Amino acid sequence: GKDVIINDDIISSGESMLDTARQLKEMNANRVFICTTFGLFTSGMDAFDKAHANGDFDYVITTNLTYLPENVKEKPYLLVADMSKFLASIIDFSNHDVSLANALTPTEKIHEIVERYNNHELNAN
Repeated sequence: GKDVIINDDIISSGESMLDTARQLKEMNANRVFICTTFGLFTSGMDAFDKAHANGDFDYVITTNLTYLPENVKEKPYLLVADMSKFLASIIDFSNHDVSLANALTPTEKIHEIVERYNNHELNAN
């Protein structure tokens, strides 16, 4: 009955992530979010389409740090996390010889978002 996040650095075919998502749903997971830094989807989206239609996962979240073809970006279950501002900050900090600690440890920001969510200040979708 819990929401579950599956994280991986790269999705190539996605086979292992989809298998894990399916097993979690079989164990009565509420929503399953598949998250990755680099969504390569080298085997295409057919397996994801089928798994989503079967209810094996709810969303795939990937960053815009690699090329995503338009047909991938158009999937209703795909959310793209825009990392442009984060990457620009890293470049800016590097150019000004400033510590990257605040950019690389967003724990406080995450806790703030979770607190806002728990206080019903954010939409669950």
